[in-house]
Amino acid sequence: MGAAARSVHVRAPGKVNVCMRVGQVQADGYHDVATAYQAVALFEELHAEQADDLSVAFSGPIASASLPVDRRNIVLRAAHLLQARTGFRGGARMQVVKRVPIAGGMGGGSADAAATLVALDALWGIGLGREELLSLGAELGADVPFALTGGTAIGTGRGDKLSPALAKGTFQWVIATAERGMSTPEVYAELDAHRERHAELCPTSPPTVDPDVLQALRAGEPRMLAEALHNDLQAAALHMRPELAAVLELGERNGALAGIVSGSGPSIAFLAADLDNALSLQIALSAARHTVLRATGPAPGARLIASA
Repeated sequence: MGAAARSVHVRAPGKVNVCMRVGQVQADGYHDVATAYQAVALFEELHAEQADDLSVAFSGPIASASLPVDRRNIVLRAAHLLQARTGFRGGARMQVVKRVPIAGGMGGGSADAAATLVALDALWGIGLGREELLSLGAELGADVPFALTGGTAIGTGRGDKLSPALAKGTFQWVIATAERGMSTPEVYAELDAHRERHAELCPTSPPTVDPDVLQALRAGEPRMLAEALHNDLQAAALHMRPELAAVLELGERNGALAGIVSGSGPSIAFLAADLDNALSLQIALSAARHTVLRATGPAPGARLIASA
């Protein structure tokens, strides 16, 4: 145990899946996946201070009234998991400023979990190592380890087995969000149903990230990456939400190099050629009454910003 703090401030990023290949369902009920993650500079901010018990509240530009503030919330699940593993019995009052869409396929909940682990590890003076935090993160969700590491990485297994990917330069993303989120399990179920109807689409070998994606990331070339963007979940998400196809078309008509459903959706991430292109695309989508966020990638993972 190290020195405890009175209060801490932690920041953790959202993400875009620039490639998402989905294999077969495994014995644990999860699909075998291979994905290329890029963390983007839309950050969840978590402020925590010492308290007798555990509590969480939400604020920020993303409407959060629908989020539970009991043990169903991943922030409190992360806190209780950390207590269970370390035997720590103190509490924390946590305030999350939300900037990543809820149930939007951009890992907002995973960022909250990662921020909680880093924040409470510091607040309570526990001093866990990186591997221990990653292991706890994997128990909370497949995307949580990546929210801890950030940058650009390849995820395999459930998406939680990470290896770093070389990425040069900065990529400009414009993200069109949706008022209603989507259930990740429902999108995967729709993909399974689609594959049952079309047996020739069923994967016969373990999924891998496309080499063209890795080459584009290494080169730092947005046009190359735009050509290689792929998400096996996109067809399922569009089948469940046909209106998303019109958003994809609108963005590409207004200068996006390419658009992709992020993760299980419904957020759509458009890759822009440069900052000017991103700004004009943001204006065009906003004029069409879409809620739009602009972000760069790659971004760092969950980090302690301040401690007192």
